[in-house]
Amino acid sequence: MDGNTLWKALALVLLIEGLLPLISPAGWRRLFEQILSLGNGQIRFFGLCSMVAGAVLLALLS
Repeated sequence: MDGNTLWKALALVLLIEGLLPLISPAGWRRLFEQILSLGNGQIRFFGLCSMVAGAVLLALLS
């Protein structure tokens, strides 16, 4: 993987992350309010699940 691929991947992440606030700002705000009510362990678990899903998807695409 070269440096260009890494920057393209980062750009894609930013595009995807921006979709929800663009499409539904109120839904995005509610989502963050719910996240704020979670404990640290729950947030870490969701982060871990997201990383595992990303790694599996990356492995499937490679």
